[in-house]
Amino acid sequence: MVTNFVEELTWRGMIHTVMPGAEEHLMEGMKSAYVGFDPTADSLHIGNLVPIMLLAHYQRCGHKPVALVGGATGMIGDPSGKSSERNLLDETTLRHNQEAIKKQLSHFLDFESDADNAAVLVNNYDWMKEFSFLEFIRDVGKHITVNYMMAKDSVKNRISADDSEGMSFTEFTYQLVQGYDFLHLYKANNCTIQMGGSDQWGNITTGTELIRRIGSGKGFAITCPLITKSDGSKFGKSEGGNVWLDANRTSPYKFYQYWLNSSDEDAEKYIKIFTFLTEEAINTLISEHNEAPHLRVLQKRLAEEITTMVHSKTDLENAIKASSILFGKSTSEDLKALNEQTFLDVFEGVPQTEIDRSEVDAGLDMIGALAEKGGFLNSNSEARRALKENSISVNKEKVKEDYKITAADLINNKFVLLQRGKKNYFVLTVK
Repeated sequence: MVTNFVEELTWRGMIHTVMPGAEEHLMEGMKSAYVGFDPTADSLHIGNLVPIMLLAHYQRCGHKPVALVGGATGMIGDPSGKSSERNLLDETTLRHNQEAIKKQLSHFLDFESDADNAAVLVNNYDWMKEFSFLEFIRDVGKHITVNYMMAKDSVKNRISADDSEGMSFTEFTYQLVQGYDFLHLYKANNCTIQMGGSDQWGNITTGTELIRRIGSGKGFAITCPLITKSDGSKFGKSEGGNVWLDANRTSPYKFYQYWLNSSDEDAEKYIKIFTFLTEEAINTLISEHNEAPHLRVLQKRLAEEITTMVHSKTDLENAIKASSILFGKSTSEDLKALNEQTFLDVFEGVPQTEIDRSEVDAGLDMIGALAEKGGFLNSNSEARRALKENSISVNKEKVKEDYKITAADLINNKFVLLQRGKKNYFVLTVK
């Protein structure tokens, strides 16, 4: 039993263009559709979440999703939206990246069940590696004219750009290789639909053209809008670059914070695109948010849903605890529960200084920690004054002048958090 996929995407704001006949084709019964992913890293990033969600909704509507890892196309480079060619990868690296990507996709897609619409992962390198150049230009190239290829926006934009050095033949052939992928999957997997971002329309329709001319069949294209942020900055980027799905590249805390810091306008858009919440549930959240925007109901729910999906419920709980350390009431136990990366992420930008481990082993007095050794405060007298005012904390616990910092105070056997008042933080790193 299938439900209306196009209808589901439409209310979520995830439809840019649907090829005529595609919606009716989907309502006939279970169909296979594919989306391509670039394997040039061993992690996807949040810029990939829209195509991931396309496949996830597709499966939930009763259809069969095919995730294509572009091992062959990753060796070429897609000119769409690019101003230069990418680095080419060897097969060992591509296989490693493929496995890592499948693991991430499995958070959203069911690959393992015996259901008819279980997801499939394929790599176009598997069918392209034995294809000789002569065979390709004979069996595929002759069916598409240069005029047809030159008319594509992805080609025209690169060639006409003022800062462009032109386009290599390698990149020019990209749309033929991607088009052949669609033809291959049409023949081998009965795959009749390709989906992707709106910038992929030209490449996808080359595939539908090959299916018509070589396969004597009918293929369809569905694209979604490219996601933008309301302030004009690029979606998926933070100050540190890409926001990755891999916890080793972007910690769950930073991942959670990215969504939590969304503007009201973006959060209302994102919660439809990046969660599986129903239309009714989302409309209720939007109403609640509009009544009390300062509570940031939308941002909190968005961050909770997507952090749990990409990472885990435990990672979400830890990210919320970590967030409260700077802005809420927390204890030394809360601090000591943070792993090193999360601690560094939470206190990014906070002044730090290194002290020798021998100082801590001997018991570091508070005047030395605050002034002479640590340098948090300017002088010993200022340190004494602050301690008498009861404004100094070690790892969130108030201390007096007679307190000594020892190994028992170390967070991750490495850090001590000093604090004056509510907002002034300082980190001692023990070496």
